[in-house]
Amino acid sequence: MPVVPTAHIFQPRYPLEADDVAPTRRAECVIIPDPRASPMRVAILTISDAGARGERADASGDAAADWAVGQGAEVVARAIVSDDTVEIVRCLLGWCDDDIADLVLTTGGTGLSIRDVTPEATRAVIEREATGIAERLRAITGADFPRAALGRGIAGTRGRTLIVNLPGSKKGVRDSLDAFTPIARDAVDILRGAPTDHSPGDASTLRLSSLAARERTP
Repeated sequence: MPVVPTAHIFQPRYPLEADDVAPTRRAECVIIPDPRASPMRVAILTISDAGARGERADASGDAAADWAVGQGAEVVARAIVSDDTVEIVRCLLGWCDDDIADLVLTTGGTGLSIRDVTPEATRAVIEREATGIAERLRAITGADFPRAALGRGIAGTRGRTLIVNLPGSKKGVRDSLDAFTPIARDAVDILRGAPTDHSPGDASTLRLSSLAARERTP
């Protein structure tokens, strides 16, 4: 059986012209916006029977809004509902599933009263609980106000939205948000998929630096 010279394999029968070659499709550059470049979107839900009836000013909600503005955030939604699980759940679901906000702050309904149902309503909405946030808020505020330990507020995520329960008083909101401030932006950035910076003081970084220094030492 004759052997075909390799030089003739897959050779064109005639010279190829430029028009005969299909043009290479140029890849399109898609720019993905950095979530950190835009203000954090904050929604505030006040849970109060009296507030929903218009019998009391929303001082705690105002305190939460003042904090958001102070953080350079945008308050995208506010609402007041009664201490009713269905109303709370409906509002939280709408804000989370429609991607209205990066952070939802609730105020009120976190105590031991039989009408305080905010934690139960929040737990019905969230997909993952962020126990460390609630623990931090209670630990820090409880140092000066022992009754903070009676609060049952929780924190958690649904989709890419973080929900944090706050107390119902103006002072309770302010104190809790003071405790939340150092971790608020990092929490939102991580949840939204934005790159985050690690502190140079991080233990793992220090260990790696120490190892590198030892390797350079003759």
